[in-house]
Amino acid sequence: MLFRKIDGRFVAALATSCFMLAVTGCQSGGAGGLFGPAAPKDPKQIAAEEGKILASELLAYCPNVTLRDGTAFFNSYAKGGQDDPAKLTHQSAITDTTRSCTRADGTMTIKVGVAGKVVVGPAGGAGTVNMPIRIAVVRNGEVLYSQLHKNSVQVTDPSTATQFVFTDQNVVIPIPTARDIQIFAGFDEGPAKKKAQ
Repeated sequence: MLFRKIDGRFVAALATSCFMLAVTGCQSGGAGGLFGPAAPKDPKQIAAEEGKILASELLAYCPNVTLRDGTAFFNSYAKGGQDDPAKLTHQSAITDTTRSCTRADGTMTIKVGVAGKVVVGPAGGAGTVNMPIRIAVVRNGEVLYSQLHKNSVQVTDPSTATQFVFTDQNVVIPIPTARDIQIFAGFDEGPAKKKAQ
């Protein structure tokens, strides 16, 4: 009977010791532990923990396109009817954006695509709709590229929306050294800005 009690205590103590060693091994920050050496960390994980960006990530980096507030729609009015809903001829809307990037000779060339539709208003009909589309690239407040384009769309059937696609293939900036580039696309009725040199 005494042997059984001692044996039970021994087993309990042994189980507790093993559990403590396992916990210590799991919490160890070193390369080893109770179950052998820890697997080496992935360089991407190390870079993320240290807040660094790998060169391979920058090579794959292609900034997203953002629509600024208030630039997704453009209204065209009959002469003298600005902002009069009854004089609205066409409403244009950007519904999607995309981009692709290539690198050569220290520069990144970005092809920016904008897709949308034109809907005929109460005072409109078939014909050509001209819309101003601006593409701009900014880095921490510095304008690297800004170009206002005039995109024309031919509306043939006033009873249905007319789709359009616009592409700016000439966006060229220095190759980014950080993920700090913003691309903006949208309608812009303001004066044309010169392209950054």
